[in-house]
Amino acid sequence: MEAIQLWVSKHKLATVGGLWASGIGASLVANSRTMSPMKPSLRLIHARLHAQALTLAVLSAAAAYRYYDNRASGPKPQAHAPSSTVAQLAEWELQSPF
Repeated sequence: MEAIQLWVSKHKLATVGGLWASGIGASLVANSRTMSPMKPSLRLIHARLHAQALTLAVLSAAAAYRYYDNRASGPKPQAHAPSSTVAQLAEWELQSPF
């Protein structure tokens, strides 16, 4: 299971694309097995909508997982920058292009 998680974390775009394509394929197969009077173009539109909903659900779940995983690991230590003096701040203001 950990190997799958590692691969997915390295290949995020390929995972989402593969999931989307498999969602379209599964929806087209499911719609073609039923004896509905839909045209093929309408079946394709429905397949795209089902795949899009599946992709959004998985992306939302991944975002929630990442949020709670980062939250559970605790706050990350932040480096403390040395305090700037007034002279350093004035010099930075003069040299800053903005």
